[in-house]
Amino acid sequence: MVTPVPGPKARELLEKKLEHVPRGPFNVVPTFVAKAEGALVTDVDGNTFIDFAGAIGTLNVGHRPIGVVDALHHQIDQYLHTCFHVMMYEPYIQLAEKLNEITPGDHKKKTFFLSSGAEAVENAVKIARKYTGRKGIISFERGFHGRTFMSMSLTSKVKPYKFEFGPFAPETYKWPYPYYFHSSLTPRELDDSLIKQFQTFFLSEVPPEEIAAIIMEPVQGEGGFVIPSAYFVQQVKAICEKYNILFIADEIQTGFGRTGKMFAIEHFGVIPDIITMSKSLGAGLPISAVTAKAEIIDAPNPGEIGGTYGGSPLGCVAAVKVIDMIQDNDLLLRSREIGNAFKRHFDLLQARCEKIGEVRQLGAMCAIEFIKDRLSKEPNKQLVTEILTKAHQKGLIIMSAGLYGNIIRLLMPLVISDEQLQEGFDVLEETILECCRN
Repeated sequence: MVTPVPGPKARELLEKKLEHVPRGPFNVVPTFVAKAEGALVTDVDGNTFIDFAGAIGTLNVGHRPIGVVDALHHQIDQYLHTCFHVMMYEPYIQLAEKLNEITPGDHKKKTFFLSSGAEAVENAVKIARKYTGRKGIISFERGFHGRTFMSMSLTSKVKPYKFEFGPFAPETYKWPYPYYFHSSLTPRELDDSLIKQFQTFFLSEVPPEEIAAIIMEPVQGEGGFVIPSAYFVQQVKAICEKYNILFIADEIQTGFGRTGKMFAIEHFGVIPDIITMSKSLGAGLPISAVTAKAEIIDAPNPGEIGGTYGGSPLGCVAAVKVIDMIQDNDLLLRSREIGNAFKRHFDLLQARCEKIGEVRQLGAMCAIEFIKDRLSKEPNKQLVTEILTKAHQKGLIIMSAGLYGNIIRLLMPLVISDEQLQEGFDVLEETILECCRN
């Protein structure tokens, strides 16, 4: 680090941002990137950061991966965009074929593409309603599915995502999602209690015959990297099968190696009917995907799903290379190695710091939950805010998460070196101990 953050050049740009950009889009680190490579980001003032945020889980294969960059250069020399709905192009078909192959289940699948995760969720809902002839959609407490109208309706956190933006889409419902750290019950007892509530819900709120789909993040992202048991997920799927409700796995943040498997739902022994994907699919290029059983995704008629920029050629060629990189470089194993290293390091720190309530991870989807004391487990957002600010000044990019903003979530690129990973861990530990002593 050569200047405070923000440095002089960043401050000039911040003044222009305040003048020309609305205050609605949030920013984590108050500076501007000049160059990024792998797991490192250098800002306009020459400060180099270790990236433990990965553009909110978008960069599993790192910043500017060479295979993706080369594929983009080649594609740019051919054509930029014809709109798949006007004149088709081969990369769209190549990527659809790959996703049909690698997504869970050996049934016949089909895939189409959009530009963002929220669009993928919106279209998954449209497909589910079209196929089933039903309208109701169930999501989960603390879940996050986007900021568009339907996806915002399915999202559970009020501020900053939903406050004063209503009324929301009708026929959307919320179910509780297990949070074992904050329950006095055993995991199995809590799961059984929630499953019983779901059955009561069908009697008190809406009959199952009116529910088209249940959408679930296999691991909650914005909700705080909360991990359910395989039993819980399997029981939700069993409810779907009992009542002919579709199961949608939202893999937008959890997909493409983040949890140590290509898709997080693979940890839970469940085959979804529909999968939504984005973020790390494109290595930073805007692309999203919906993959589903062929008979389900074929329910809409021509023209009823899609979009002008859906599955752009640039996004498609980038995504094909991303999948190749994950498979060829064994990044699933690397994800597990990162997660294990994180758990070893911060389990030891938890023993020294009573304000760390829980250290949890699935693969390289890692989180530290901060509390005021271990008896009440009251969320400690103020401490997390202080840790983030000081870590950024020390050259480590980290983010918060959780309903109360009291969780630090880590989404470092899977290509990070051992040396960079350890340095990031050391900076984070030093910062946590410094802030906990205050």
